[in-house]
Amino acid sequence: MYEPTSESMDARVKKAVLGKIDETVLNIDEISKIIQSLAHIPVGSQDDFAFGIAIGRIYNSFHYQTRRALKRNATEYEFAEFLDILTKKAHKIRNTLERL
Repeated sequence: MYEPTSESMDARVKKAVLGKIDETVLNIDEISKIIQSLAHIPVGSQDDFAFGIAIGRIYNSFHYQTRRALKRNATEYEFAEFLDILTKKAHKIRNTLERL
């Protein structure tokens, strides 16, 4: 598990990631539309597919915000903190997506 250090995630990036998680949970209609538009592609589980789309959106926000705000790639420590945030929020995200 992540241990906070002086190399912790920049507050701007963390705020953006947490905001993207909230946005993803509130806008499950968008994920539903993506799944519907790709319905012709066989997947093992619609729930897993939806969860993958949500995690991808959140990761993209983390990566983009790190590059935009800090003008560099995330450090190992920042990525570990990102994974810790995902681990703590994964259940909430998964439960919300089950409503699709």
